[in-house]
Amino acid sequence: MDGTILRVNNLSKKYGSKTVLNNVNFSVEKGKIYGFIGENGAGKTTTIRALTGLTDAPEGTVELFGASDKKGLYNARKKIGCLVENPILDMGKTAWQNLEMQQVLYGREDKSKIEPLLSRVGLGDVKNKKVKNFSMGMKQRLGIAMTLVFSPELLILDEPVNGLDPVGMYEVRELLRSLCEDDGITILISSHILTELYQLATDYIIISHGEIIDTLSREQLDERCSSYITLETDQTAAAIEVLHEKGVESVG
Repeated sequence: MDGTILRVNNLSKKYGSKTVLNNVNFSVEKGKIYGFIGENGAGKTTTIRALTGLTDAPEGTVELFGASDKKGLYNARKKIGCLVENPILDMGKTAWQNLEMQQVLYGREDKSKIEPLLSRVGLGDVKNKKVKNFSMGMKQRLGIAMTLVFSPELLILDEPVNGLDPVGMYEVRELLRSLCEDDGITILISSHILTELYQLATDYIIISHGEIIDTLSREQLDERCSSYITLETDQTAAAIEVLHEKGVESVG
């Protein structure tokens, strides 16, 4: 298998007579952070639920780590961590207890991994604090910790910074950057906030009204968003000197 760990081919889904996904196609390469961008109701969450097996997609295929058959996808999904919308946490228990329950739920209990994982997401000092006393940012980081319990190769997050204040956004953003760069985890993040993902993502998948309208890299996005003026002159040197005097740094 090449560096592509996820392929979505012609994925379509309807709820009644309403088409929510229409021939969705995109791929995800290992080692990158993808921003899955679209307005509310664009089809982001439905796509994520189809990728993770939380809902069916009667048309099209999902290929994950080279597998596209039912049994293969079941095993491949063991390599992903997923947080769809808000994390499911027991507010009356501590951060440590929440991770312990997550391990028990999936039948892979190993208490020795809990404390290092809490430290990894910046919650080591509050491991015995009840979650009901956490800030929203702390709850979101705990939710991400729960997706990391089994060392996933692919992390899929649905609106992970929604509702967070600027400090919470920064903390989650830097955590995700580190998980990709330091731990080698590929990340797919859905959001309707392009300005936030621009500070994090290496690549972008843009969806609107259930259809993929573009896929592009950070560099391609910068190029499309750049503004410039075309100036024709037979006195190039003089023109460049004047532009520099006016504070124009980039002339080409």
